[in-house]
Amino acid sequence: MEILTDELVRELSAKANTIRTTIIEMLTAAGSGHTAGPLGMADIFTALYFHVMKHDPKNPEWGERDRLVLSNGHIVPVRYAAMAHAGYFPVEECLTLRKFGSRLQGHPERERLPGLETTSGPLGSGLSQAAGMAYASRMSGDSNRIYCVMSDGEHDCGNIWEAAMFAGANRLSNLTGIIDRNNIQIDGYTESIMPLEPLREKYESFGWHVLEVDGHNIPAFIALCREAEAIYEKPTVIIAHTIPGKGIRSIERDFRWHGKPPSAEEAKAFLHELRTLGGTVQSEHE
Repeated sequence: MEILTDELVRELSAKANTIRTTIIEMLTAAGSGHTAGPLGMADIFTALYFHVMKHDPKNPEWGERDRLVLSNGHIVPVRYAAMAHAGYFPVEECLTLRKFGSRLQGHPERERLPGLETTSGPLGSGLSQAAGMAYASRMSGDSNRIYCVMSDGEHDCGNIWEAAMFAGANRLSNLTGIIDRNNIQIDGYTESIMPLEPLREKYESFGWHVLEVDGHNIPAFIALCREAEAIYEKPTVIIAHTIPGKGIRSIERDFRWHGKPPSAEEAKAFLHELRTLGGTVQSEHE
């Protein structure tokens, strides 16, 4: 990885803000989609696509690339926005989100868009897919890394825990799970609907190396990704504590924005807020 200077941190923070702006523009053009989760994960996807992962937008099928599995496919606007700004396709194409014939469907479809590793939609499946990839990569002697982004709410699904058990039992040290711990799901707050805590201890009991981070602290998240690469005897999961709707204060932490797009009037106010924020982004080191 490139050395993480203060200047680079400022650039990454500004990029995350730009990605949030693109997300709002996409959702407004579509008239449907999910707002809270994508905004909350913009910092992490910026870190992954612009610093952490080994990948090539000009050669999406490059054999030595790291793989990113998005289990909670409904937050895919943040992935599309990050991919577009990374150079996988024109940023203007983001405005085709959820349109008939678009490559940018409401949930990612692997065969439609180069650079997507899996098709996702049904929650709880991504970790199984990522664990299978990690197992196959180890059998092939590949040096790439598998990343799996998951929501906290989908941990209500039993399939997640079967995959966690498999990965732990097989010591898949080339696998890094990333949990968006934003504490909301479509019907309310996770701890009111189906409590997940103690989440750390659950993963540890399945044989995982568990790390926790402020999901909006880009350099801290990058540091944990580096730590995960140094763990050779078990898989790693990063519990990233995020704020759903991050960047738009009026909707932050509001579960009602889980699956709600902004109206044209709301989008105008949201974009103004983000563009104002973009002029005051500072390094986390400062």
